[in-house]
Amino acid sequence: MLLDTASLYFRAYFGVPESVKAPDGTPVNAVRGLLEFIDRLVKDHRPDELVACMDADWRPQWRVDLIPSYKAHRVAEEHEAGPDEEEVPDTLSPQVPVIEAVLDALGIARVGVTGYEADDVIGTFTARAKGPVDIVTGDRDLYQLVDDDRGIRVLYPLKGVGTLQLTDEAWLREKYGVDGRGYADLALLRGDPSDGLPGVPGIGEKTAAKLLAEFGDLAGIMAAVDDPKAKLTPSQRKRLDESRPYVAVAPKVVRVADDVPLPDVDTTLPRGPRDPAAVEELGARWGLGGSLKRLLTTLAP
Repeated sequence: MLLDTASLYFRAYFGVPESVKAPDGTPVNAVRGLLEFIDRLVKDHRPDELVACMDADWRPQWRVDLIPSYKAHRVAEEHEAGPDEEEVPDTLSPQVPVIEAVLDALGIARVGVTGYEADDVIGTFTARAKGPVDIVTGDRDLYQLVDDDRGIRVLYPLKGVGTLQLTDEAWLREKYGVDGRGYADLALLRGDPSDGLPGVPGIGEKTAAKLLAEFGDLAGIMAAVDDPKAKLTPSQRKRLDESRPYVAVAPKVVRVADDVPLPDVDTTLPRGPRDPAAVEELGARWGLGGSLKRLLTTLAP
């Protein structure tokens, strides 16, 4: 089980009242909410291995070099930590180091790699996996990794993590008309304002799905642009032709990396805390109470 950790703690932050605080008055709603999420996921799915995948770089320069608008709107224009920092709620940022410390004390593998997003870490773990993989994320970009033959699915939280959308290839075909491999091409053509991806003007989701059904993949669509006999409207042909510079670089931006240099870590689900004293100290200092106790009980053999 691979956790898109930031996606989950953002959801926890907005789903748990900010009135949930440590003894010193610091909000810990994201910390406690994430612990509750992990507890529920482990109870419901009992993974053999669990990795909290982190954003060591939420907006890698190599992606920005290819598409300068990539996540540009998320950059805080005026931020005390610098002009290139992601805009994060003020009371969430201080909770992230606490989350990291608690995960480390529990012995839950936590992996982030300089120059890469959590998506890329997830993509690489998935590529290397010898068995089934459940990816827990609120980010639809990771639908591209869904692969029924390899048992790879996305668990997309609809309400907390108690209600999850189990995303497999049948669901993707029903919803988008593509399989996992085709989802990246669909997203590239359609564009994604939330990631600053312009897409191809005039090519929306339905049109992108039809083009992929007709021509197979992005390469097939672009080959059709050069084929006068291909079934493209004059408008589609013109817009795709004009978008060649974008189409040439977008695949590397949109597709998650599968070759990240991952550290050598023990991904086995812990059966007890790695550092019991640290867990006790963190629990007391931050008032993690029942959230932490429940997770410890769930992890116990």
